Amino acid sequence: MSTSQKTETFYRTVSNLGKSHKSIRNTETGIVYIILIIFSLMYIIPFLWLLSGSLKSSSELFANPPIWIPKELQWSNYVNAFSQFPFLLYLRNTLIITFSTIIGAVISNSLIAYGFSRIQWKGRDTVFIIVLATLMLPFQVLMVPLFILFKNLGWIGTFLPLTVPAFFGNAFFIFLLRQFFLGIPHELSESAKIDGASEFYIYWKVILPLSKPILTTVVIFSFINAWGDFIGPLVFLSDNKLYTLSLGIQQIMSENDPRWPLLMAVGVAMTLPVIIIFFVLQKYFIQGITFTGSKG
Repeated sequence: MSTSQKTETFYRTVSNLGKSHKSIRNTETGIVYIILIIFSLMYIIPFLWLLSGSLKSSSELFANPPIWIPKELQWSNYVNAFSQFPFLLYLRNTLIITFSTIIGAVISNSLIAYGFSRIQWKGRDTVFIIVLATLMLPFQVLMVPLFILFKNLGWIGTFLPLTVPAFFGNAFFIFLLRQFFLGIPHELSESAKIDGASEFYIYWKVILPLSKPILTTVVIFSFINAWGDFIGPLVFLSDNKLYTLSLGIQQIMSENDPRWPLLMAVGVAMTLPVIIIFFVLQKYFIQGITFTGSKG
């Protein structure tokens, strides 16, 4: 066999191997996409059923076999839900708690994380480990001691037990912010110190403007936790006028004959803000999680 024929055979073999490898890679990618689609449907279908049920009559809602698309859209369910149910009152209460929690989470956790990541002090890593250890304690374990504490402070029946703790840090958020801050070059802080900047000035003018992705992540998590919180309001709120949306839905469900289409309409109204906020801020959310996970 001549040299040219050997060379041609070699390149043909390499080309076939490349095509085979590409085919395997495309197959693997396709399998991954199929798995992701299946898991996505597991989360999307319940919301679609909720949306469909909010536009049905009671007879259609409990029809067998199930009806996905109503024969006539019952938009009156939303009107009746908001008129027969103190939706605006509960929405106001939920927004007060949610935005207070977000403000407290962003301010307190970013300050604490700055101290753990940008300032050197004795015992810093040990204290950080202790803070992380608090993640092992579920709220159910702390519920009774917190109730006694807040009762002695006279806070039961107010929004304070649901908002004030956010201003004292959260171990998970501290961890996320610390990891992100560690990835910001220390040369920026050193340059600011040479110019006479204080630690707070560096935190406020240098670190925070560069931390939009992770701060957005904290905002999203705080919003979801506070917006949909049920146990906290159930334990600490005793006045119906202070109820949140989650407690309001539970109140409707506890009736002898719950109006399910109206209940689903309120459920849709409560779910949509979470979906909208995530889609609007998803770019920053993904950036924050990715950057945090790549730093040690």
